[in-house]
Amino acid sequence: MLKLLQPDLYVESIHKIDFDYLRSQGIKAICSDLDNTLVPWESDQANPELLAWIEQARAAGFTLYLISNAVPKRFAHFAKLLGLEGIGRAAKPRKKAFLRALRELKLPAAQVALVGDQIFTDVLGGNRVGLFTILVVPLSQREFIGTRLMRRLERLVLRRLQRQAP
Repeated sequence: MLKLLQPDLYVESIHKIDFDYLRSQGIKAICSDLDNTLVPWESDQANPELLAWIEQARAAGFTLYLISNAVPKRFAHFAKLLGLEGIGRAAKPRKKAFLRALRELKLPAAQVALVGDQIFTDVLGGNRVGLFTILVVPLSQREFIGTRLMRRLERLVLRRLQRQAP
């Protein structure tokens, strides 16, 4: 079970993702969570650094796609603002949204990375379908109350994973 909670990469932010490394791993598309991965929770704006990162990822040849548990109105706002396709109210970590994303991207799981800030939704869900998972540090301390409770468990899992690392 612990293996399903372990990301393939753990980086500070999306800006620390090495596109050359992803390409060397055979990755062609990057799916991303929205809240606290791309934008702070409760924010309704996209900062210029995020927009530049999206353009850099596209220029590097990656297809970008959103997979978010955000409510439809929030998801639609950011999908339009960022110019990205995707799935809102995804019910992560359930497999359905991840499998739908693979069908829409027309790619096998081995060629898709998933970026997110939560172990129990993003990493677990992505690993369950065989995606290359990337965990990032949350952008904000402000979160949905249920997420705050899960963060305590995440800290325990991260400590255990770090102890097991070679």
